[in-house]
Amino acid sequence: MNRRIFLGAALAAASAPAVARSQRRQLDQPRVLSFHHLHTDERLTLTYRQGDHYQRSSLMRLNQFFRDFRTNEVTTIDPKLYDLLFDVKQALGHEDAVFEIVSGYRSPKTNAMLRRTSSGVAKRSLHMSGKALDVRLGDMPTHHIRDIAVRLSRGGVGYYSRSDFVHLDTGNVRQWGA
Repeated sequence: MNRRIFLGAALAAASAPAVARSQRRQLDQPRVLSFHHLHTDERLTLTYRQGDHYQRSSLMRLNQFFRDFRTNEVTTIDPKLYDLLFDVKQALGHEDAVFEIVSGYRSPKTNAMLRRTSSGVAKRSLHMSGKALDVRLGDMPTHHIRDIAVRLSRGGVGYYSRSDFVHLDTGNVRQWGA
């Protein structure tokens, strides 16, 4: 084995524990999200996950926050949506991001009403199963959110430039909109 390969292997082996500790510390950090619901004017900032553990009380508060504001019905929101939002926030380098919520959970009744009154509302919308959110960041162009979410490739990404929001869901990987 030549000296350069040996030194490179030795350096890699020596630094591996430090890199692993650094990555572990990063995973143990609290995952905090902030929201502003545009229809109810409610605001919420909380730690939804600590390390590998979702915080049950936080998830319950988030379920209530993302309720169908028209009917006041609540469902369980997929925690993977929060992980996606957190990763979008991290990728944007926007630690203080406040996600503006355009739409969270939609009851079947609300979804049917929206289908009758506007185009682009899916009959089997993932909003009805707590697996979709429509969001934007007030101080950042929505196409940045779209671009990051597409790169993360963890569900559906719809871009609605005229209405200025991005649809994110935890369904199959797909994208639509300009």
